[in-house]
Amino acid sequence: QLQASGGGLVQAGGSLRLSCATSGNILIMNYMGWYRQAPGKQRESVASITRSDMTIVADSVKGRFAISRDNDKNTVYLQMNSLKPEDTAVYYCKARSDNGWNYWGQGTQVTVSS
Repeated sequence: QLQASGGGLVQAGGSLRLSCATSGNILIMNYMGWYRQAPGKQRESVASITRSDMTIVADSVKGRFAISRDNDKNTVYLQMNSLKPEDTAVYYCKARSDNGWNYWGQGTQVTVSS
């Protein structure tokens, strides 16, 4: 199971850090990522990190968002800086195990006011 947290209301230019905690050993997941879905839009990938710490960040947030992982805490983070109103969305974390199973967290709302 995945538990996402850290969302909230912030003014444009502000920062938030999202957390995604796994119920088990995070290292059994070969991939973890953050996605977001704004009203009326499709869910899109924001950032991802592999077991070997390879990261990918979407062009729309590059230079502002960063993904990281704390294996001791079984948690993945999404640090979001210089937030813009267009970053407003529900943010979801996703994990994929070695056998190909995908797991999704419940989502956390991020609202950026102008």
